[in-house]
Order: sequence, then structure tokens, then C-alpha cells
Amino acid sequence: MLNCSKVLQEKEYEKKVEEAENIVIAAIAETMDLYGVTESIGRLYAILYFSDEPMTLDEMSEKMGMSKPSMSNGIHTLLDIEMVEKVWQRGVRKDLYVAEKDFFKTFVTFFSKKWEREANVNLEAIFQAEEKLNELLNDPHLPSRVEEKVKKDLQLIRESKRYYLWLKRLVQKMRNREFFFNELSEGEKEENSGY
Repeated sequence: MLNCSKVLQEKEYEKKVEEAENIVIAAIAETMDLYGVTESIGRLYAILYFSDEPMTLDEMSEKMGMSKPSMSNGIHTLLDIEMVEKVWQRGVRKDLYVAEKDFFKTFVTFFSKKWEREANVNLEAIFQAEEKLNELLNDPHLPSRVEEKVKKDLQLIRESKRYYLWLKRLVQKMRNREFFFNELSEGEKEENSGY
């Protein structure tokens, strides 16, 4: 009787832990649109996040009550944005997946790629446009009205070039882990020293 009572009490504690996890899982799922994924893929990530062991697609499918093809599509999306990774485990023939649990790393990886692409695409366009506009300025037959427009456009794109160069430096600082730790208190720095 005592063991039965102990087991029931343990199940109650486990239920409370699961309720707490579900609160966070719901919040993560709701905010995953920031990473360009659906709420169900966010829920999948959050379930992996709280999993103590790597999971197979079958296990994920069972846990979420969704089809295995849906799990496969979701996992591939999360792999593409580096929020999960495939792992190997001796004796297991199915693919196993784990969530990246370091939110700093997830943030840096995801947004660095996006911001770097934004900066590179726009800087390339700016350099091409500057070349064309400077050629026009060197044309002695350029009408004064067009010359004014060229000068205004050059000023605008030079200002935007400053932003994109700043963005590239920001990405580099984030990748070098310079950015976050300057913002943390000493206690937070110690807690995150492994990052």
C-alpha cells in the first residue's frame, strides 16, 4: 500500500512538471513565427527541447499526434535553420534528433544568416548602382536636372551603405560572442561562460 501511494505521489509530481513544460512549449510554439516556421513546427522544436533523449520521427509523431510525414517535414525545416541536429546512437537504426538548447546560439545562427544575406545582397546592389551613378556624374553632357537626381541617389545609397556595413560588423560581433556578454551582468556572464 505504501509503495502504491508513493507511485501515485510521484506521478502527481511528474504531472506538475509536464504542466510546467507545456506552458513553455506553448509559448515557444506561439513565437516561432520569428524564425519563419509554423506553430506546429515550433511545438515540435519545444518537445525536442524538453526531451532528455534524442527522438525518432516515430516518437515525435506519437508525442504530437501528427503523421510521420508531417514530422519529417518539420524536422527538415528545423534542420535547415539549425535548431535541431541529427545524432547517431549505437544500436539505433532510425534517425535521431535533438534540439539546440542554447538560445543564444540559435539566435546568433539564425539571425546572422538572415542579416548577412541582407547586407551582402544590398551592398552588392549599392556598389553596382554607385558605379553607374558615378559614370553619369563624369558625363560632361549630363543635364543638370538629372545630375541633381544622381547626387541625391548617391547620398541615399551611401547612407544605406553605412547601415549595411554596420550590420555586417554586428553579425561578426555576434558570431564572435562579443555582443551578448557585454550586455550581461557579472553573474550572468559566469552562468554563460560555456557559451
